Order: sequence, then C-alpha cells, then structure tokens
Amino acid sequence: MKKFSNTLFFSLIFFISISVSAQTSEEKINSLTQELNNLETKKEQLYQELETFKLAKLREDLKKFGLPKTNDNEEIINHSAMSLVYSEQHEQAKWVAHIILPDIINGKEGRTNDFREDSLVKTGSATEIDYFLKTKKEDGKYEYDGFGYDRGHLAPSADFRWSKKALSESYLYSNMSPQLADFNRGKWGDLEDVLRGYIYSNPSTQLYVVSGPLLNDSLPKIERGVNKVSIPKYYYKVVMDITNKKAIGFIMPNTKIEYPIINFAVSINEVEKATGIDFFYQLDDELEEKIETQNNYKDWVPEKQKNDIPPLYQPDLPKGVYNTIQAKRLMGGNNKVTIAGTVVSAKETRNGHVFLNLDLNYPNHIFTIAIWKQNLVNFSYDPLKTLIHQQIYVKGKITDFDGMPTMVLENEKAIDIQPKEKFIMVIGDED
Repeated sequence: MKKFSNTLFFSLIFFISISVSAQTSEEKINSLTQELNNLETKKEQLYQELETFKLAKLREDLKKFGLPKTNDNEEIINHSAMSLVYSEQHEQAKWVAHIILPDIINGKEGRTNDFREDSLVKTGSATEIDYFLKTKKEDGKYEYDGFGYDRGHLAPSADFRWSKKALSESYLYSNMSPQLADFNRGKWGDLEDVLRGYIYSNPSTQLYVVSGPLLNDSLPKIERGVNKVSIPKYYYKVVMDITNKKAIGFIMPNTKIEYPIINFAVSINEVEKATGIDFFYQLDDELEEKIETQNNYKDWVPEKQKNDIPPLYQPDLPKGVYNTIQAKRLMGGNNKVTIAGTVVSAKETRNGHVFLNLDLNYPNHIFTIAIWKQNLVNFSYDPLKTLIHQQIYVKGKITDFDGMPTMVLENEKAIDIQPKEKFIMVIGDED
C-alpha cells in the first residue's frame, strides 16, 4: 500500500510539473507574440514618420530647384509630393512638377483609382462628369458613358508607389488631362517607364520632372462635359538629373504613336519656346544654360538601347521608299518593297545565319534582315562587319517572322549603302 502511495504521489508531481511547464510555455508564446505585435506597430509608426520626413524633404527640393517660373496671376498649388499651376480656362494643370525618388525601387503601393476633385483649386477643378457619365442601374451595377478620352496622369501614380498618401493624391483631377487611350497607354506610358528605369540604373540620384499639355485658345473642348475641358493636341515633359548635370525634354502628339520615343526628344530650350514656360530657372545661370541645351536621349536609356537611331521621317524619303516603322504594315505582301534605315546591330547565330536589326536594337527591334548561311557566298563582303552602323536601302519581300517584319536576302544586290548626308532625320507629326 505504501509503495502504491509513493507511486501515486510521484505521478501527481510529474503531472503537475508537466501542466505547469505547458502553462508556462503557452504564456511565453503569448508574451512573445505580443512583443512581435508591438514591434510591428512600432515599425509601422516609424515607416509613417519616415514617409512624413521624406515628403517634407521632397517638397523642399522641389521648391528649391523643380518649380517653373510663374506669372503674377498664377498660384502654385502644393500637395504632398507634387506642385502645379491650374488653368481655369482649360480645366487642367498648366504644369505639374514632381520628383522621382530612388524609393520607387522598393515601393509596394498599388493603384488606388480614387479619382476626385482637387479641393485646393479655389475655382474648382475638373471632376468625374467631365470625362464620363455614370448611371446606377436597377441591379446596383453602374453603366458608363465615356466621352472618348482617358483621364491621363500628368505626374504618373507609379512615381509615388513608395508613399500611400502621395500616390493617392496623384488621382486628383487637377493632375488629369484628356488623353487618347492609344497615347496614354502607349508612348506616354512608355516614356514614364523610361524615366523610372533610369532611376533603377542610377539609384543614387533623383529626377526633377515637369509635365503638362500645350495649351492655347484654339483647342477643342469635351463638349459633353460640364466644365468643357480642353483637349490638348500635344504634351510635354522636361526632366533634370541635377546630380549628374543632365536634362532633356519631350514633346509628343496626343495620338497613337508608332515612332519610338527617341523621335520626340528635344532640348528643354525647345520646350520653353513651345510653352512659354521658364523651367529650372532657380539653377545657377551657367548650369541652367548647359543642361537646357542638351538633347541626348541615349543618356537616359539602358546600355542595349544606346545605339538606337530614330527611324527616318517618311515624308523626307524618296517616293516608293519606306521607313522601318512602316515595314509592319507591308508585312506579308507579295510585292518587293524598299525599306530605309540604319544597321544598329548585327549577329551571327550558332548555325551561321546572319541577322541585322535596323534603327532599333533587340529587344525593341522593329525590322530585321535575315541572311541564311548558304546565301553568304553571294556577298563580296562580310555583312557583319561592312553593314554595321551603315545607312542602307534594302529591297525585298517582308515576311512575318514570329511577329517581326523580316526581309530575307539572297545576295548583296538587294542592299544599297547610302551616303549619310542623304538621310534627313526630322521630328514631326505622325503620318
């Protein structure tokens, strides 16, 4: 009996110790979990505080260097990460200035789509009913009646994806302008991507950007809208990297653009002439003069694109000669055509075939010449060495090679190397 009592006693002690141990572990888990929650809360508070200081620093920098010179009757409207001058006559901004920070590299904020009127515009900004009508149906769903234009961002929302507040403010209607979808979602968006790509390649700098429409009294209006927003025919963007003392401008038509962005690169001086706006006027005069005459698009693109050449302006070419942009329209035809361009890259495959890209390099290439290995004997020169960087006319049928306009050549008679002075490169409207 005594032996049984001892066994029972030690069993109870063991059970109690296990229970106490389990209880202590659970308490420890709860305690550590609470500590982690507190750390997450503190981390979120620090992020918010850091964002506040970054926005304050951004506004200081923008005010110091990034704002254009204003007229006496113009008021600058300042938001968290962008500033603008609003044109009541045209119901959109005359210009919007902002800075692209390296913070976009790790920014994770997504589109908010919270379009809304800008309460800081004293006369009232444009609003939703200036771009489309929205009617609620009996089933609770909405029916939309659009007026034919996107609400195009002047300062793109993706440039603020590091700040929830700044990104949300980019959806204010004071930052919108009526853009054709093919333009807004096409080359205008591509240009925005180029500038963000520049920051990815140069994470130690920041870009000062001013964007806007070319406004004048003769612009048509969105007549169905309440405030009759003007429809710009052209948009501009000026960009400055003050760290590396570089700048460039762009003027692009509000239409579907087939030519690459390089065709629309201009100096800031040219944008100032077109807009009447004095950009980056607070810089030292010598530095301002230096950067505002620059127009080197290759400074702003990845290494692979630095050899790209603007496709030729078709109206300046002889009759019956087409540029590389037009090649896609001629793809699949039965007749031989003549394409003009510059060989920017040449490659020989493992199988011995030769491929030449005209005007734009891979992966943005728009027209390719293919010379199969068995046809290389029909050339008195090495196409790889002789044709690179040469301006040529090439004649043949254009085939569809995995969606790429491609001309297969059998001999050198199809190629006519042109003197460089014969080619005239002009920036102009789309044909």
